[in-house]
Amino acid sequence: MSENLSNLFLANLSRPNPAVIDLRDPDRPITRSYAELNQRIGAVARGLRKRGCSRGETAAILSLNRVEIIESFFGIVRAGSVPVPVNIRLAKDTIEFILKDAGTKIHIADSNGAALLPDTLRPVTFGEDYEDFLDYGPFATEPVGNQDLCGMPYTSGTTGRPKGVYLTHAGQSWAAHSIAKHRRLSAEDRALISAPLFHKNALVAIKTGFVAGATLVILPRFDARTALHAIHDYKITMLTGVPTMLYMLMAETDLVEKLDLSSVTTVSMGSAPASETLIRRIEKTFVNCTVRFNYGITEGGPIMAGWFHPEGKPAPIGNVGYPMPDCELRFEDGPNDREGELIVRNPGVAIGYHNLPDVSAEKFDDGWFRTGDILRQDDDGWLFFVGRVDDMFVCGGENIFPSEVVLRLERYPAIAQAVVLPFDDERKGQIPYAFVKRAENSTVTEEEVRQFALENGPAYAHPRRVYFVDEFPLSGTNKIDQAALRRLAETSRPNPQPAH
Repeated sequence: MSENLSNLFLANLSRPNPAVIDLRDPDRPITRSYAELNQRIGAVARGLRKRGCSRGETAAILSLNRVEIIESFFGIVRAGSVPVPVNIRLAKDTIEFILKDAGTKIHIADSNGAALLPDTLRPVTFGEDYEDFLDYGPFATEPVGNQDLCGMPYTSGTTGRPKGVYLTHAGQSWAAHSIAKHRRLSAEDRALISAPLFHKNALVAIKTGFVAGATLVILPRFDARTALHAIHDYKITMLTGVPTMLYMLMAETDLVEKLDLSSVTTVSMGSAPASETLIRRIEKTFVNCTVRFNYGITEGGPIMAGWFHPEGKPAPIGNVGYPMPDCELRFEDGPNDREGELIVRNPGVAIGYHNLPDVSAEKFDDGWFRTGDILRQDDDGWLFFVGRVDDMFVCGGENIFPSEVVLRLERYPAIAQAVVLPFDDERKGQIPYAFVKRAENSTVTEEEVRQFALENGPAYAHPRRVYFVDEFPLSGTNKIDQAALRRLAETSRPNPQPAH
């Protein structure tokens, strides 16, 4: 038998600090204590049973961030059913595919999510009939086994149809306790969550925060000015996000100078490379913080690399962490046994993909998972992200990883942030284009960017085109929307013929 994931926070029911503060209306925050949250989670579980959702059946959640998502997620889990958190920024036909593929029995949504459902489905809607759906009273938490599922999130589908990932109670309970202990979280922590709650980053923050008895402060979506006010007003100690979000926070210079941001002690980043320039700027903005990097993937734990070295060795610039306790790893198809595609095994690894036995057999083997990411490990054991296997492209016979070009460009003081993508070329196969946000007061030109790249890296990797943006477009997971950048390149006025 295993621990039902909804038991994570039961030791914290008597804590005086809030479990969740919901800021979807900052003027009227909604606060839930751990005891109140527990009652409402039980009411969700009873409501599901009344609606005929049984053990092992799936229930979808489609909503912008709000505390009711957390209640619904853990209520579904408590009932022994399987939550399917859905990205509501996906195309409607993709959402319909996910719901059909998952065979969802119940659909819980806000008004935005409800509008994306097929007409034949009648959801339980936040702000409408959700409170009537809740059925208060005692509920015996469903016992679970080692292979029972506690969630089936779907991959983003950037390389094909989204895939449902089988996550188990045993694996996710291990992960939550392990990560919370490793990160040294406590009930004194206040974490700001603006990443979407359907995404791995937010779900990890929720689970680990609940283990520690911390307070989670939730924004409906990421907004830099609202986030800065929340840090000031609620004395946030931990920020989590991707580099683009940090750039956007620090761009609000009037608030950065005006508000007290000194409560922040940890800035946790992942999902994209971060330059030394960005790290130093974060440390200057949040004067008491330490910048920590994470590496993880939904199927792989989800967090495989942590913040601290077991011998206390300092983290070098550019690292993505040191292997977590109980996490085995190896590298394949690289130049040596410390670089290549990362293959991982730990108790939190998923047990397969839904309805995809062939893909599951290809990616999962005896508890090991092929991440599709290329990493290297230094002599002290710290890990460094090189790129995605799928992202690497060949330019005139040379392998290029976009993340390496990005980090090189971001050493240029005139550049605040960069993205590099491959574009087809008749002579070279593919060539790199750069999308650049200038540093404040910078007037750097395309030719200057290209010359900097030529002088500081291999000639084959320099960007043949440079497009300047005021802000980078973001996807539903707050990552940079690469499709939007490609459209920008297609619609912008032609530059001179690229230099080969």
